[in-house]
Amino acid sequence: MTKIDILSDPICPWCLIGYKFLDRALKQRTQNDFVIEWHPYMLNPNMAPNGMERQKYLNSKFGSPKKAEIFYNEIRDTAFTNNIKINFSKIKRTPNTLDAHRLIHWAGPAKQERAVRLLFEEYFFNGYDISEKQILIEIAKKIDLNPKDFAQLLNSDRDKDNIYQRIKNASDKGVNGVPCFIVNKTYVLQGAQPTELWLKVIDEILENID
Repeated sequence: MTKIDILSDPICPWCLIGYKFLDRALKQRTQNDFVIEWHPYMLNPNMAPNGMERQKYLNSKFGSPKKAEIFYNEIRDTAFTNNIKINFSKIKRTPNTLDAHRLIHWAGPAKQERAVRLLFEEYFFNGYDISEKQILIEIAKKIDLNPKDFAQLLNSDRDKDNIYQRIKNASDKGVNGVPCFIVNKTYVLQGAQPTELWLKVIDEILENID
């Protein structure tokens, strides 16, 4: 079994792209069991609970619409070239992702990946605000979590401190950006690495197993 730990934020476009690259590699190397565990990271840990209007956020982060456009053009080009659908025009707000991370945490190992996929889809494909409770409840339903129990958890402070502490622990260990992939606690890959590189890493792992 090969373990891949992924530190990610569901509003990070490079996290979506990096995950797609990894997923494509794993689908080409099915001779070994790969287990993925997702870990929280927040690009904007001080974001207001109800998020921020997207254009206002971009202006504050990059200083001007032009600088933001330059940054996102690279993402658009990479996504388009690799047939990854991202619809930035639909995104109207930049959300606080604390509750999204709590959803991933509560999903548990068996349902985490499905939860992450749906969060990526709702945000980057459909433009939904993934801090909204009803959006998160609908995702919880789709991954077979009890919606009533989930809503009660969501309305509490359960695991908020846990999420922030895990992010701090990652930062203390040198993680200062995402995506970050840790393979078998040995290989560390930062950023959205192409599928070809992942295939080389996986092949090296398989050779060592043999």
